[in-house]
Amino acid sequence: MSRLSVPRTVWVLGIVSLLMDVSSEMIQTLLPIYLVVGLGASATVIGLVEGFAVAVATAVKFGAGFLSDRIARPKWLAVAGYGLAAAAKPIFPLSASVEGVLLAKGVDRIGKGIRTAPRDALVAAVTPPTLLGRAFGLRKSLDTVGGFAGPLLAIGLMMLLADDIKAVFWLASIPAALAVLLLVIGVSDPPRPEGEGKRPPDLKGALHLNAATWSMIGLTAVIGLARFSESFLLLKGLDVGVSAAFAPAAIVLLHLVFGLAAFPIGALSDRIGRTSLLVLSLIFLAAADVVLVLAVSPVLYYIGVALWGLHMGFSAGLMMTLIADVAPPHLRGSAFGLFALISGVIALAGNLAAGLLWDGYGPQATFAVGAVLSLACAIIVALWSIRRPNQKS
Repeated sequence: MSRLSVPRTVWVLGIVSLLMDVSSEMIQTLLPIYLVVGLGASATVIGLVEGFAVAVATAVKFGAGFLSDRIARPKWLAVAGYGLAAAAKPIFPLSASVEGVLLAKGVDRIGKGIRTAPRDALVAAVTPPTLLGRAFGLRKSLDTVGGFAGPLLAIGLMMLLADDIKAVFWLASIPAALAVLLLVIGVSDPPRPEGEGKRPPDLKGALHLNAATWSMIGLTAVIGLARFSESFLLLKGLDVGVSAAFAPAAIVLLHLVFGLAAFPIGALSDRIGRTSLLVLSLIFLAAADVVLVLAVSPVLYYIGVALWGLHMGFSAGLMMTLIADVAPPHLRGSAFGLFALISGVIALAGNLAAGLLWDGYGPQATFAVGAVLSLACAIIVALWSIRRPNQKS
């Protein structure tokens, strides 16, 4: 492997993420429409469904990360997680009620919760420290290719199948199955990390992370205060007159911008540091919220969506890289799992609050509060960076 080349395992994991994201976004971009138009759900219910999904994933992410460290076999935990998510896809078209959708989302998110920390631990384990930004950025970029390919497929299939949402849900099972197959045949578990003798013998041991890791987990998790589910972007599209069939176009745009930014920003962070770029990402998020408050036509709406995608491209890979920079190699799974646990609890509260704001005061209130929180988080990250001038920031 060249000193500057990202390991093959990271590429394979990125393609696995791409395929699963194609499947997930074929469903996710149409699910709010299905809930509102097909099942008569309110925005509060949308927030509850999204918050429930995050809560379920959160409940298992730390356990999966801890187990990944304990058995030092992250690949097979990732296989189990991706496999469960693939098995959940057929439940969506079989659902004829909000409760059925909750069941499908729950099974799908349990799978996500199981796979996330072991997959990220795999990326960190096979990548030299000087390439961590590139590696996490590449995986996120490939993931977001699926993020815009899935909605494009959903749009095309909706047109081809005369707006038959359930048929699109059924077809989403195919790329999910391919993702699991590729993971099984294309990835091997890495050698046990140095410090194996210090692997946590029990759950208490997994919490013995160093102060730098705890600090970074808290810093990155706080970003969740400012960001809520993309489902609210889709609902905003309906609010400004975007048709249900073309609602996924917003997610296509978001993930296109996200994917184009993630890898170069990850590579840039390897050279100039990370937290200054994280602050900039939050400024982009605040700008997106302001534009969405003002949007009364599709043009401004899509500008806001693009800015939201720019925020994601600047932040998503960096948050994982910041944790990988400081976590002990034999506790990386636990560190990623704790990050997911804390940020998931924050996201659960945020999504429910966003739905209540939407129903009580309208979409403008939801995005206005988001803008204020984004700027507050930017100030927190900037002050943290100033107080730690010797850190890689």
